[in-house]
Amino acid sequence: LRVLVGAGADERALVEQVALLGVEGYELRFERAERSGIAATRAVVRAREERHHRHLADIERIIDDSRLGERVKSRAKLIFKKLAEAEARVHGVGVERIHFHEVGALDSIVDVVGACVGFELLGVERFVCSPLHVGSGTVEMAHGRFPVPPPAVAELLRGAPVYSTGVGGELVTPTGAAIVAALCESFGPLPPLTVEATGYGAGARDYEGFPNVLRVLVGAPGAAEFERLLMIETNVDDVSPQVIGHVAEQALARGALDCYVTPVQMKKNRPGVLVSILCRPAEREAMFELLFAETTTIGARCYEVERRALEREVVAVGTEFGPIDVKVARLRGEVKGFTPEYEQCREAAARAGVPLRIVEEAARAAFRQSDF
Repeated sequence: LRVLVGAGADERALVEQVALLGVEGYELRFERAERSGIAATRAVVRAREERHHRHLADIERIIDDSRLGERVKSRAKLIFKKLAEAEARVHGVGVERIHFHEVGALDSIVDVVGACVGFELLGVERFVCSPLHVGSGTVEMAHGRFPVPPPAVAELLRGAPVYSTGVGGELVTPTGAAIVAALCESFGPLPPLTVEATGYGAGARDYEGFPNVLRVLVGAPGAAEFERLLMIETNVDDVSPQVIGHVAEQALARGALDCYVTPVQMKKNRPGVLVSILCRPAEREAMFELLFAETTTIGARCYEVERRALEREVVAVGTEFGPIDVKVARLRGEVKGFTPEYEQCREAAARAGVPLRIVEEAARAAFRQSDF
């Protein structure tokens, strides 16, 4: 949360968006701090003291009942689900029996939702991490004193590269580990990147000779980079076209990059459809849950694909029908194609009482005459 503000997420917008969670009894503000000579941002979340512990279903209900955006909701619920699954493995019980202690408190809910809002404000589409410095020593928790990393954090970081030095203390918290487990696509060296912003989030403690900060780099991927994505598919032959359309809309609302439907001939010569959803790994669970909730399928398959995309941006051009956004695709800076936003053109055409093609052509002409 703090590091995303340091990287450029608007503080006021973030606070306003978190307020859409619809809960009371907390305060969220940001302070400037210094750690080993580095100027950083510190997030301060203060919440009323609570004597009850929440289950996963309680937290999901709070998020579902809020006015947050669908992708923020999806990411936040996935983070808490990862936490619950890790705690369940540690205690040897079912996920439904897990009641959160520290991470189920109001301040932790605000922290997780705030991080998801920050991702959205920065337009983060892909999240990668370096190996994680977990710290050393022991930490006091609700169930007693445990070695660093504590059990739930160790579970959450399965498959992630970690390391420890002589720095004493817990450097990766359960909340931070859950965010990484839910949203991080891969670990390793910095991928090809055009750096647009850098942010530093201040840790609570100040260590001698060690900058206790979390750094994030925000930027556009290199032009020649191939992006690893997931294709999730399922075949159905007993779902109405209206439901299929609804599934496609919901998939895109929850972060899918594309969703399309292909007519297929299924077993016993039944006509059906193949629903294909292209998404990033962070949205995988949300897409599976969508298919299982909204269709009759009892199974879906998933496989990795690679995509190389042109550089894209949206620019606004002025026309006699009002401003229209134009999507522009470039290859090494050269414009390879541009398309006026259909919905804006349709609305402008309806207001002016002219054919849609007239507005679209006006937007194209305005772009050709611009300096973009």
